[in-house]
Amino acid sequence: MEKEMTQTSVTILNKKSLWQRLKEEKWLQFMAWAGLIWMLVFNYAPMYGLLIAFKKNYRITTPLFSIEFLKSAWAATGGLQHFINFFKDEEFVNIMVNTLGISILKLLICFPLPIVFAILLNEVKSDHFKKNIQTISYLPHFLSWVVLGGILTSWLDENGIVNQILVRVGIMEKPLAFLAYPRFFWAIVVISDLWKELGWSAIIYLAAISGIDQQMYEAAEIDGASRLRQIFSITIPSIKGTIIIMFILAVGGLLNSNFDQIFVLWNPLNSERSNVIDIYTYTTAMRSMRYSYASAIGLFKSVVAFILLFFANQVTKKVNKTSLF
Repeated sequence: MEKEMTQTSVTILNKKSLWQRLKEEKWLQFMAWAGLIWMLVFNYAPMYGLLIAFKKNYRITTPLFSIEFLKSAWAATGGLQHFINFFKDEEFVNIMVNTLGISILKLLICFPLPIVFAILLNEVKSDHFKKNIQTISYLPHFLSWVVLGGILTSWLDENGIVNQILVRVGIMEKPLAFLAYPRFFWAIVVISDLWKELGWSAIIYLAAISGIDQQMYEAAEIDGASRLRQIFSITIPSIKGTIIIMFILAVGGLLNSNFDQIFVLWNPLNSERSNVIDIYTYTTAMRSMRYSYASAIGLFKSVVAFILLFFANQVTKKVNKTSLF
């Protein structure tokens, strides 16, 4: 009987005209079209500007939607000259090493630790203590990198608190200006990123953990499973899908080194290890005024990011049957 009623409802729905269905769902359609129009205007329309990467020498005074821009000369080698120049640039290898080095370190350290933090926080029995820890760990996220950059610059100065502690403990004999030494830069970036985003990144995993059926834990306790066994047998497998999705997105952003963070910590003394793709693109565009060349670098980064995202998605789909698309 229920099956017949369902089939009847589907038949009636199919018989309705498109206009009738749109009229009945007008508010849903309004919200959907508003989001679609926003995406077209702010995500797809600006892609027209990618033509700058294939122009010989774009000038910022030339309007993009003008005949002058369309008639301007294309770059040599079929418009790919800027890409070729970037690959031949003497800084190319160093830029890629810095970008991938920082990003891979963040992936290896800053990606799993929020998962561990969320699991440990979930194990805390005191709600009052848990809320205090959450508040403390969330706070740095709401401070901009401009503010945190100033704090870190002060702390890592020769007269900063970090040097004072290390000298008094006996780890260092004399204070150092850490940001003036390239060998410390990667560690500073990774640790500061972890400090700022650890608590905030753990939110999504805490939300996933809160959705786990508590009866599974009760059954495990009856069977004599310890809390550690419950974590490995129930908690982690239950949030595996969330972890995989976040991992795919993290791999897709490997070439994004967090421009704001690098920019506030970057200086000429540590440029050997701080000159990543985003910084190089910025300096090329804003200081050298080579807009076509900078656009080509940005497009190269976006294409590589898409390839990495697609590759990570296909691998996780084959291995764990979980993917974004």
